[in-house]
Amino acid sequence: MIKREAETTVKKLAEGYPVVIITGPRQSGKTTLAKSAFQQKQYVSLENLDIRNFSTQDPRLFLDRYPDGAVFDEVQLCPDLLSYMQERVDSSSRTGTCILTGSQQFGVLSGVSQSLAGRAAYLELLSFSLSELSVDYSLDKILATGLYPPVHDRKLDHRSWAGNYIRSYVERDIRRLINVRNLSVFQRFIGLCAERIGQLVNLSNLASDAGITHDTARDWISLLEACYIVFLLQPHHRNFRKRIIKSPKLFFHDTGLAAWFLSIETEKGMNLSSMRGALFENLIVSELLKRGFNQRRRNDLYFWRDRAGNEVDLVIEREDRLTPVEIKSGSTLTQDSFKGLNWWRKLSGEDKSFLVYGGNDSHERTGVSVVS
Repeated sequence: MIKREAETTVKKLAEGYPVVIITGPRQSGKTTLAKSAFQQKQYVSLENLDIRNFSTQDPRLFLDRYPDGAVFDEVQLCPDLLSYMQERVDSSSRTGTCILTGSQQFGVLSGVSQSLAGRAAYLELLSFSLSELSVDYSLDKILATGLYPPVHDRKLDHRSWAGNYIRSYVERDIRRLINVRNLSVFQRFIGLCAERIGQLVNLSNLASDAGITHDTARDWISLLEACYIVFLLQPHHRNFRKRIIKSPKLFFHDTGLAAWFLSIETEKGMNLSSMRGALFENLIVSELLKRGFNQRRRNDLYFWRDRAGNEVDLVIEREDRLTPVEIKSGSTLTQDSFKGLNWWRKLSGEDKSFLVYGGNDSHERTGVSVVS
């Protein structure tokens, strides 16, 4: 079993809160993390129909079976249980009593806000980070395969796994959340999103290409966010006396799923794909997002672009300091590779910046840390 970087964080949360919620996409390792971090606790799967029926029909008696708390898996299936859990934690001063996992944002977080506000801390767990995987795969293999645990823990074929994941989990969650009448149209919509990785979100254009309304496109993007398929990178608000872009950029949480929708199946196919650069940018942005989630920091990632086309791929805001990051998939750097960073440094007055690229040599240049 691969140890998760978030384990230290989730244990620390359990020292300060009576309830800890681990949320994130299906198959990201939430159950494995909860079992590993809290081995002394009983494990209760609410996907088991008999257990779920018991918890629904007599929640007080159900919770009586676990006086010392437990790991309750897939708690979004029993949202009413959270109200009864509130009674238990309010009558006790113990911390780390109930560890909950849930695969879908709306179901879990809405229940928390209504029933366990102030009593629960939550951690979002995504797929493996590169540092967790610690396997010497080629860059093209990582981009094509993605970082979901089952693909690497169980050595599954990433192509068949991705197809089964979409059919078995994503579409099932979608049916619970919203009435999507034509799943093939919805799947095509996700494919169109994959083609727009790293681009500004244009709902009108996306809706037109998918053959749906603007409002439906907006709702479906929100749905994909809730299911941890895509995320939106917001533009930074600081304008430096320039007119700035206000639309977010679109990214996938996992490049392997994106590659499946783009019909990129092999390392060779990835190396030759026109989407390789966008997927490499996606990988770096999602890696930094995971790092923040694993350490339970607020989201401090943005991009910067003005209406004249000047742009920095990523801006990290921390303690009122802005750190620009350029992302280049190529293994060779030219003077043009530093154009965005040089422009940013001149405009902002910041003297430290990073360039992440697809080559093998990390080194320092004037004011720029080049990172392999």
